[in-house]
This record gives sequence, C-alpha cells and structure tokens, in this order.
Amino acid sequence: MNAKVHNDSHLSDIGRIDIEGLSIEFKSPDGGIVHALAKTDLVIEAGSFVSLIGPSGCGKSTLLNAVAGFVQAATGSIKLDGIEVNGINPDVGVVFQQYALFPWFSALGNVEFALKRFSLSKAERRDRAMAALKEVELEGRENMFPGQLSGGMRQRVALARTFVSEPKVYLMDEPFGALDAQTRIVMHDILLRVWEAHKATVLFVTHDVDEALILSDKAHIMSSGPGRIIETIEIDTERPRRVDAIDQDFITNRNRIIGLLRKPSE
Repeated sequence: MNAKVHNDSHLSDIGRIDIEGLSIEFKSPDGGIVHALAKTDLVIEAGSFVSLIGPSGCGKSTLLNAVAGFVQAATGSIKLDGIEVNGINPDVGVVFQQYALFPWFSALGNVEFALKRFSLSKAERRDRAMAALKEVELEGRENMFPGQLSGGMRQRVALARTFVSEPKVYLMDEPFGALDAQTRIVMHDILLRVWEAHKATVLFVTHDVDEALILSDKAHIMSSGPGRIIETIEIDTERPRRVDAIDQDFITNRNRIIGLLRKPSE
C-alpha cells in the first residue's frame, strides 16, 4: 500500500458529504422497530465545520455513526466525494467522548498505531506521530501512558491520532462532554487550530449550544423521536469566538436554538 499520508493539507474540494433520503431503524428488545432517524437530506460542504445539536436520543450520534459506516441505513444513501459509504472508511476519522485509547500504549504509541496501515518506515511513523503530538501541545509527554494523563490530555492524544493520517472527514461525538469548562476552552482552541491547518471536513455532535456557536460554520438543530433536522443556523461571526466576548448575533442564535430545543416534538 502506498502511503496516503502527506505534508500538504487536503484541498478544499474533497471531503464533501451528501446525505439523501437517509433513515435509520433499529430493532427494540421486544422485537419492534425503533425509528431512530427520519428521512434526512443534508449536504456538508468540503472543509466546513458543521455541528449537530439536539436533545438526548434525537439521533444525532446515530447520524454521525452512519456517516462513519458503523450503522446501516434503512433507506437513502450517504456519499463521500460522490462515493457511497457502505462500511468503515479510512478517509473518515472518529473522535469519541471516551477517548478510546489503548492503555498499554504510550501517547506516542497510540498515535503511531494510526499510521501502521501505511507503508512508512518506523522512523517516519515516529516523526509524524511526534509532530502530531506537538501540534496538540503534548510535546514532552509522548512517553506517558493514558492512565498518567488528564482527561483533556487524553482527548488531545485521540485528536492527534485522528488527524495524523490526514482523513478527509473528522467525526466528533461529544468529544469534550466529560471535560471541565476551562479544559473545554483549551480544547476548542486546539481543535480549531488543527482544523484550519488540515482543512478537513468536521461533523461535530454536541448538546451544548454555546459550543456549537463557538466552533461551527453551521449548526443543524434536530428534533427528538424520530430525529430530523428542523432548522439550520448559519454562523457568520468571525473567529476566534469566545463566550466571554459574545456579540448580538451570538445571543440571537443562542436564543433561537434554545427555543427550538424547547419546542415539543411534532
């Protein structure tokens, strides 16, 4: 296999996601059918940062998992750069809330692991992994194991492991949900810096309205049972954005989203 990893960033014309007529169903324990996601059409432009926000159980993680190839569609299709998603795709990287690091590998070993599918020498893997850890401000901690790292540091390792192989798309399922407020602010800054450097498409699931408004180009608001997108908020405020320096647009968008989330399902 030729190494796909390269030093130059992905061009802005790759990483487009087209979702057409997608619905998802699961069997319930009693043998019935649970409609997890109503028919959904969505275009996520290449290189954009898009959030899904909605109440617990609304299907936002299910939609993300379908894009990742973890969940099969009942109807419709998902295409990445025109190619239908039919399973796990190496062009898609996933970051979970629970880090999913190998406890027996150091920080460096966890990041290097993501490069083992490429035809790189051991030295090349090490150099790329070290550079990725430096990018998330973990230089000097590469030999520490996950159990020796704070939650924020572990999530930085998970982020480095995701982007080191230059996927077209980052899928992030409430990655900062377990972190304290101060650590989340640091992680927002690091994530945005990584995203701007690598130009990948980001689909970010969150239940936090402020987080969506700080990070995203667009926020898609979902209703509960079965999940569907009820409105899309365009976020035009120039970055960097901070909760302690919000403007009227931020307040207007926040109030609009909170109002939508409080509406009973139709």
